[in-house]
Amino acid sequence: MKSDDCITNQEKIFDQETLLQRTINRIRRNLELQKILEAVVIDIRSFLATDRVMIYRFEPDGSGKVIAESVCEEKLSSLLGLNFLADNMLTHIQEMFSLKTRQRVTVDVTTGKMGVSVLEHPQTGEILPGDGNNVQIRPVDSWHLEYLKAMGIQSSLLIPIIPQNSDAPLLWGLLVLHHSQPRSILKRELRALQQLTDQIAIAIAQNQLSQKINIEQQRQVIINQVITHLHSLPTRQLQEALATTVLALGGCGGRIYLQSTGELHTWGEQPQLPQAFPHNLIEQHPYWQRHWMTESPQEGIWAISDLDQETELSVLTAAFEQTKIRGLLLIPLGYHQNCMGVMSIFRHELDSDIVWVGKYQQNSPKNLPQISLQICPEERKAQVQEWTQEEISLAQILRQHFVMAIQQQQTHLQLQSRNRKLKQQVEVKTAELKKHLLIANAIKIVSEQIRGTLDLKITLQTIVREVRKLLNADRVLIYQLFDSLEGEVIVEEINGNWQSVLAVTAPPNCFPNEQALHYFRGRTRAINNVATASLSPCHLEFLNGLEIKANLIVPINMGDYLWGLLIAHQCQAPRNWHEDEIDLLKQLADQAAIAIQQSQLYEGTRQAEVEAKTKAKLLGQAIYDLQQTQTQLIQSEKMSSLGQLVAGVAHEINNPVNFIYGNLSHAVSYSEQILELLHLYQKQYPQANLEIDAKSQEIDLEFIVADLPKIMSSMTIGAERIRSIVLSLRNFSRLDEADMKPVNLHEGIDNTLLILQHRINPNTNCPDIKVIKKYGDLPLVECYAGQINQVFMNILTNAIDALEPRCVDNVAIENLEHQAENPCYFTPQISISTSICPQKNSVIIRIADNGIGMSEEVQKLIFDPFFTTKAVGKGTGLGLAITYKIVVEKHNGVIKCTSKPNQGTEMAIEIPIK
Repeated sequence: MKSDDCITNQEKIFDQETLLQRTINRIRRNLELQKILEAVVIDIRSFLATDRVMIYRFEPDGSGKVIAESVCEEKLSSLLGLNFLADNMLTHIQEMFSLKTRQRVTVDVTTGKMGVSVLEHPQTGEILPGDGNNVQIRPVDSWHLEYLKAMGIQSSLLIPIIPQNSDAPLLWGLLVLHHSQPRSILKRELRALQQLTDQIAIAIAQNQLSQKINIEQQRQVIINQVITHLHSLPTRQLQEALATTVLALGGCGGRIYLQSTGELHTWGEQPQLPQAFPHNLIEQHPYWQRHWMTESPQEGIWAISDLDQETELSVLTAAFEQTKIRGLLLIPLGYHQNCMGVMSIFRHELDSDIVWVGKYQQNSPKNLPQISLQICPEERKAQVQEWTQEEISLAQILRQHFVMAIQQQQTHLQLQSRNRKLKQQVEVKTAELKKHLLIANAIKIVSEQIRGTLDLKITLQTIVREVRKLLNADRVLIYQLFDSLEGEVIVEEINGNWQSVLAVTAPPNCFPNEQALHYFRGRTRAINNVATASLSPCHLEFLNGLEIKANLIVPINMGDYLWGLLIAHQCQAPRNWHEDEIDLLKQLADQAAIAIQQSQLYEGTRQAEVEAKTKAKLLGQAIYDLQQTQTQLIQSEKMSSLGQLVAGVAHEINNPVNFIYGNLSHAVSYSEQILELLHLYQKQYPQANLEIDAKSQEIDLEFIVADLPKIMSSMTIGAERIRSIVLSLRNFSRLDEADMKPVNLHEGIDNTLLILQHRINPNTNCPDIKVIKKYGDLPLVECYAGQINQVFMNILTNAIDALEPRCVDNVAIENLEHQAENPCYFTPQISISTSICPQKNSVIIRIADNGIGMSEEVQKLIFDPFFTTKAVGKGTGLGLAITYKIVVEKHNGVIKCTSKPNQGTEMAIEIPIK
C-alpha cells in the first residue's frame, strides 16, 4: 500500500505502546498477512514522520520485491511491487546481516557513515541490550552512497525480519525506512521499531503455519475426492479421479493406461503422436514400457521437470514437440511384482512477466550494483516448473488408491467374467444356485453375528433361526450334551404351533452310547421317517411324544470332545433330507463351534481378569494388613517399653517410699514423745542456766516445737501422694493384665489424667487446662485394660495438642490478673463424660475439647496410619490408627469423630460391656 499524503511534525502521531498494541491486535484478529503489513507501514510512517516505510521480501534465488509501502510521493518515488535483482544493492546489504547476530543498519548519507547494531552476541547467542551502546560505526561504501543519492535518500534504516518457527530461522525480508532529509533515529524509536519487527516476524510465522495447515487440508480434500471417485459404486470413476489428480498436481493433462486390457483414460492436453509412430499409444512403445515397468526408482515415481533434458526419452520427444508440455510425472501402477499400468501427469511450460529495477552496465563487473533505478520489464518464456517433494508425496499417496481401485475393478471384472461362464454352465440349476446363495447369506449373517457379539445364546439363536428359514423346517434346536448323551436344549426356533422342547428332557439312558461315538467322528444322522427308522423303543416313544416325523442331526465338535448337536425337526410329515441341506447344517454347526470357542475364550479371558483383580485386591489387602501389623507392632513395642519403664520406675520408687512411709509413723511418735519430755523438763526446771537459754534462742526452740509437727504432717502427706502416683503408674502399665477382665474405666481415665498432669498444669504456652468430668454410673467393663488406657492416653494427648495453638493469643495479654476479663482470653478445657447405652449393652465415653478442630477432609483421614496434621517430629500418625484398631478390632466397639474448625473436637468411644 502506498500513500501520497506526507506527514508533518504537527500531525498527531502514535505513541510507542499504542503502535505496538495496534499491531498485536491485528495479529490476534487473524487478519491476512498482507493487510497487516500494509497497515503496519502506515502506522510506522505516522509514528516516525518519515518519507517512506516499506517491507522488502527476499525470494529463494536472492532477488526480492517490495510488498508493502507507505510513501510521501512528493519527496520519494514509489517502489511498491517492483523486483530487485539478486546482484542489486539490497541483496548486497543482505550480506551484512547475520542470522546469529540480527544486525540493524542505519545509514547517514550526509556523513557517509552507517551504524550497525547487534542484537545477539555472535559467539554466545546471548541477547544484548537494545539501548544503542552496542552500535558499531563504519564508513558506507561509495556505491552504496551513490545508490541512495540516486533514490533521493539522505538517511535510511534497515531491520532484518527473521520469523522464528519450528524450522531453521531464515532471513525473510527487511523493514526499510527512507527519509529525503538527514534524520537520526532515537533509541526509543529504535526499540519500538524492533518490537514492531518482532511482531511482524510473529505474524509471518503464523501465516506460514496457517499456509501449511491449509495446504495439508487441501491435500486431504483432494485425497478424499479421489477416493470418492475411485470407490464410487457401482462404477468406479477413473476419469473423474484422473481429472482431480491432474488439477491437484498442477498439471495440464494426464492419462491412465491399463496393461491387462489396453484401456486408456485421458484428461486435458495430450501428446500428439506422429503418423509414423509405430504404436497407437506411447505406453505401448517397448522403451516406454521398460522405462515405467522395470526401471522405476525405489519410491516408484519418475519426476521429470524438463523433457528436453531427458536424452533417454528422445525416442518419444516427437510426441511432445507440438505441445507446451515440458514436465512429466510418471506413476507406475502396481503392487508387489504385478504391474497393472501407468498414470502420466503432464505439466506446461510457463511464460511470465516481471518488472526489475535497474540494469547492469555491459562493461561493469557483475558483482557491482547498478546505480540506475530504471524500471526494466522482463518477459520469461518457456519456464520449467520443478516437481516439488510435496507433489511427489501426494502422488505416491494417490497412487496407492488408484492401485487399490484398479485392482478391485480388475477383480470385479474377473468375477463378472467367471460368473457369466458359471451362469452359462448352470442355467438349468438356477433354483439350486439360489438356494446356495441363501445358504451363503445365512452363513454371512451368522458370521457377522459372531463377530458382532460375544453373547453365545444370541449367536446360537441366530443360527437356529437361519437354519429353520432355509430348510423350512418345523423346529430347529441346539442340544448341549453333558454326559452319556444327556443334556438340555439351550435354543430353539419353531414354525407354527408345535410344542416347545426347551423344558423337555430325554429319559435317562434312552440313547445308546454308540451314537455318541458316531457323532464324535463328525458323522451326521438323517432320519427321513421316524416310523420306519431302526430306533430303540425309548427313542421312538420320545420322538413321537414331540410329534417328530423326521429329523436331521449334525454334531458340534469342539476339538477332542462332542459339545452338542444341531437338530432339525419335521413335525408335519416325513421328509427326505438332501445333501445340500446336510451340508448347510454342517457349515452352520462349524459356525456354532466357532461362536462357542470364541465365547469360551472370552469367558476364560474375563475369568482371568476377575482372578487378576481378585489377586490384586487380596494383595492390596495383604499390604494393608502388613501395614496395620507393622503399625501395631511399632506401637505395641513402644507401649510395652513405656509400660516396662513405668512399672520399673514405680517399683524402684515404691521401695524407698514404703520405707519412708513405714517409718514416718514412728518418727511422728518419737518427735511427739521428745517434745513431751522437753515440756516436762521446762516444767520441772523453769530456771534454765545461761548456756541452755542461749542455745534455745539460737535455734528458736519455740518455732521448732511449733513447726516440727507440721513438717511431719507434710512429710506424711507427700509420702501418701507418692504412693498414690506409684499406684497409678502400676495401674496404667497393667503389665500383669494381658487378658480381658472386668475393668473400672473411670480409674483408667483418672490414672491417665494423673500421668498427663504435667501438661494439664499451666505453663508458658498454655494456662491451666480445665478438666470437666461427668461420670455416669458405669459397671465394670470386660476389656484389655492396658490397651484401653492406651486409647485414653492417645485421645487426651491429641486433645491437649489441639488446645495449645489457641492458647498462643493468651501470652500476648500482659496483665495476667485480668486475663479472664479480657474478651480475647481463651479458657482451654477438656470435657469427659461417660454413660451407658442400654439398647446395645455398651458404655460410651466422650472426650471433647474446645481446641482448633478440623475440616471434614481431615476427619476422613485421621484414622489412617501415618497421617498427621502435627509438625514434623511432634507426631507419628500412629496414635489414632492404633486407637481405631484397639476399639473396633480388639473390642468390637465403635469410635466416631465430630469436629468443626475452631469449634473443637469430640471423640465418642462405644465399647460393649461384655
